[in-house]
Amino acid sequence: MTDPELESFKRQIDLRAYAAEHGYQLDRKESWRGSSVLRNPASDDKIIVKRSGDGHYIFFSPRDERDNGSIIDFVKNRQNKSLGEVRKELRPWIGRAATLSPFPELPKTSKDRIRVETDYARMRDAVRHAYLENERGIPAHMLANPRFLGRIRTEAKHKNAIFPHFDRQGLCGFEIKNYGFTGFASGGVKGLFSSQELADDNRAVFCESAIDALSHAVLFPDERTRYYSIGGQLNPVQPELMRAAAAAMPRNSAIVAAMDADPEGARLAEAVRAAVELSGRDDLSFVFQEPVGFKDWNDQLRRKGKPPLPARLDQPSVA
Repeated sequence: MTDPELESFKRQIDLRAYAAEHGYQLDRKESWRGSSVLRNPASDDKIIVKRSGDGHYIFFSPRDERDNGSIIDFVKNRQNKSLGEVRKELRPWIGRAATLSPFPELPKTSKDRIRVETDYARMRDAVRHAYLENERGIPAHMLANPRFLGRIRTEAKHKNAIFPHFDRQGLCGFEIKNYGFTGFASGGVKGLFSSQELADDNRAVFCESAIDALSHAVLFPDERTRYYSIGGQLNPVQPELMRAAAAAMPRNSAIVAAMDADPEGARLAEAVRAAVELSGRDDLSFVFQEPVGFKDWNDQLRRKGKPPLPARLDQPSVA
């Protein structure tokens, strides 16, 4: 039987506000609309706070898979209190002014999405990666480049290369790549893989895969370019994400469709063109670019011992 008081603690007390009064600070760089990352400088503790589909504020630790749950578990785990002591601790927070959280509202999140984020949070940044370097020809300096730092991870068991996808609520899934294997996060959905975005960028490059985006960055280095990938064929939400990404670019930017050199790539390039048109920005320019003599940018990058072929810059023809 549900305990009404415990339910009120879980739903009505913003766990972030409670944690903030106990020394935790919001990490704005790692947080996004559907997820708040908080750190305690004194204890070096890190938690990720979300709202589940039933409206509960929940947390999990990226460092200890056993450390998760509601605000009740948060108090128990960190203050070593019994359930009765937790009740006494949290009762003053019901109806208290401090429950009017200074933090932005957290949208409710599905179980699948929470699982995706939990798995991703426990991976580490891949500043070196054997598969990407040895099989795909991506140099280590590009993996460590500030443009991609924090956007490529690896998980412990299989050493897969992980490329996160984001939508309007934040992390929604991730591409998985390794020797002979391509996959996507279980329970996740495709958004857009994106590199870090800088204020003075003047070009955005859209590719079919994250590896192609990295390859393009190696072939055509440009410090003012941000990169996106769709991870294969478009789903229904991605055209709007591309439009929003184009609309968010600084003035007089170029939007580059750098897809595979095949009919499907040409169709995807037309989708990028449509995104630029729908952005309502007459200052943006559209550029079509595809590899010559190779199917994709990674094939061109791996052309051993030879300089890269020049890219073709013209308009796509859709088969």
